[in-house]
Amino acid sequence: MIFPEFDPVIFNIGPLPLRWYALAYVLGIVLGWWYAARLIKQESVWSPRRPPVTALQLDDLVLWVTVGIILGGRLGYALFYRPDLYGQLFTGNGWGERLELFQLWTGGMSFHGGFLGVVIGLTIYGLKHRLNLLSLGDLIAPVVPIGLFFGRMANFINGELWGRATDVPWAIRFCNDRILSTYGFCPAGDIPRHPSQLYEAGLEGLALFLVLTLAIWKFRMLKRPGFIMGLFLAGYGTARALLENTRQPDAGLESLPLGLTMGMYLSIPMVLVGLWLIVRALKTPVVAAPAEPEAGARPA
Repeated sequence: MIFPEFDPVIFNIGPLPLRWYALAYVLGIVLGWWYAARLIKQESVWSPRRPPVTALQLDDLVLWVTVGIILGGRLGYALFYRPDLYGQLFTGNGWGERLELFQLWTGGMSFHGGFLGVVIGLTIYGLKHRLNLLSLGDLIAPVVPIGLFFGRMANFINGELWGRATDVPWAIRFCNDRILSTYGFCPAGDIPRHPSQLYEAGLEGLALFLVLTLAIWKFRMLKRPGFIMGLFLAGYGTARALLENTRQPDAGLESLPLGLTMGMYLSIPMVLVGLWLIVRALKTPVVAAPAEPEAGARPA
């Protein structure tokens, strides 16, 4: 199959282009916000506990999550895949090259970096407001696959993060007139490859969302702090590690120790932490959250 003539730009607003990749981030954040708001309104799925935040606190939390995604995603990408970007801050030729680290429009975001950024943001916000961090993670975890789905679909439209060479019937040649005119050649070559972006959208996005949805709405696992977050970590880490076998390793990282990829190395700790959280949540007795003091009452 020949890669379709997708245009990464949807349309231009004056001199500013609206790109599918930017729209994916917007849709992921907005729909995730909506779903989290729905979850905190359904107090029955948290019973005998309470939702970890109020609607007003959730509105504030969205800003922390957004900043964590953007900063963590970009800084993590540079740390894991392009450490030279940090060196360019001091040795680059001109301000354009020196500040490439902060040029989000040039592409280059890491899920694992964005994940760490969100974890840091949630931790700071949770400690500041004395919230239950595990329940806070349980609230955010089920909305992440929404953003993952749209992000991977945008990767496919952009013709980036393609898969390894293959001869499966649905293989795609990531080469078309748009790519040729942009780069002067096809970075993926003119060979059939796995559409690994679509695999990830389906497994890390849709399938993981359905698993978490069943755990929340059918099995009512939000009552066990940390379980949903652990299920997400273990589920994403496993899916990502498996799909790395179909995804082309990043340039310069093709020969890492043990034959693993950078994505595998970053996902294995997620699986281990996720399994630990699941076991911990299942062993911890389910108890009601402490009652909130009445307005004007003095703490004991």
